[in-house]
Amino acid sequence: RRPIALEMPGTMREALGRLEALRRRTGARVEGQLRLGVIETMQASLLPACMAWLRNHHPALQLRPVRRPPVEVLESVKGGELDAAIVVQPATGASQRLLWYPVLSREMVLVVPHGAAETRAPALLKAHDWIRFDPETGTGRLAARWVRKHAPGARPTIELQSVHAIVAMVSAGLGVSVIPEPDPEAVLAHGVRIVRLGRDAPQLQVSLVARRDDADSRKLQALRDALAEAPAGELRRSRSPAPAR
Repeated sequence: RRPIALEMPGTMREALGRLEALRRRTGARVEGQLRLGVIETMQASLLPACMAWLRNHHPALQLRPVRRPPVEVLESVKGGELDAAIVVQPATGASQRLLWYPVLSREMVLVVPHGAAETRAPALLKAHDWIRFDPETGTGRLAARWVRKHAPGARPTIELQSVHAIVAMVSAGLGVSVIPEPDPEAVLAHGVRIVRLGRDAPQLQVSLVARRDDADSRKLQALRDALAEAPAGELRRSRSPAPAR
């Protein structure tokens, strides 16, 4: 027979696992309101599935999307105006005052008119006007960094903060743009072409961010469950459930 001291760790792990399963059980009542900021690029593809999952599993919890300029979102979370936000996590320098829960990553691509003759991204950026994603956003900074490195002579003529609007502009022949890969339906509907950026293509890391004081919040846990479980087959995503503390 094994000594009791050796059996304890496994027993404790099993007990803790059962407690965690009980805490996260869908029947556990979570109620109230959760104010959530969401970046534009995720509003159409991620938010509907998340809200539908919460309505089904936690009907007493009201998820309230709140519009904020991207540059103000993190300060709104820190200041308590937002309970959490879905944002682009910086590759370096992410605020240590906040908790970061990675949700998904999405590759950035070059979107070009269907009839563009060039085949490589640098040549396309030199031959066509550059429709730039708002450089005040994390998405825009990633795109601009890649363009400056690979096509330093690119001419930014239009700045927008909407992937859908940019795809429509490209479809109208007004230029090309580096953006998160749009949904296949949008590509087909607008008749644009996707050009891959190669091995160093920027990867957009989308994360849920919240205050450290709310780490044990049941409302935040319900939102994390929704982001992990809600169907989002249209997204090419890489999940990492553990928070960066």
